[in-house]
Amino acid sequence: MKKPGTRHKARKRAVDLLFEAEVKQVPVAELVAQRRKLVVTDESVGLVSEHTEQLVNGVDADKAQLDAVISSHLEGWTLERMPGVDRAILRLATWELFNATDVPPMVAVDEAVQLAKELSTDESPSFVNGVLGRIVELAPQVRAAANASAAEPGTSNTASDQEQR
Repeated sequence: MKKPGTRHKARKRAVDLLFEAEVKQVPVAELVAQRRKLVVTDESVGLVSEHTEQLVNGVDADKAQLDAVISSHLEGWTLERMPGVDRAILRLATWELFNATDVPPMVAVDEAVQLAKELSTDESPSFVNGVLGRIVELAPQVRAAANASAAEPGTSNTASDQEQR
């Protein structure tokens, strides 16, 4: 079995933080700040990498749009009814599909399925794969729209900024 890379570990940590923030009903930025303080006195907490922070901040900023996209691609489920870990995995993967131009879409899907295998139920990998298999078709259009708006003077290319326009 292949050893997980740094990005995989960052994704796993991001899913953990997103899940914990939702369960505790606290802002994810607050959890990241807490972890940064705690790691100074307790190394077992683990450092929150810049990549992990970028992922959780991106998901948090675009959460409403991500939830709308995911919800529109569910068959026989609602976002609220699925396991919280699956929700966090789907949010992260969808954010990467739409925003992480350095990550090929199929890598984002494969990573999400792997995280579901590691962190969730036996049925979750196929469920996550099925939902993302439908969402991945949107990624080229969303990325193209983001690139087009980024090319316009005075515009931003984040999904949350696009939604507000």
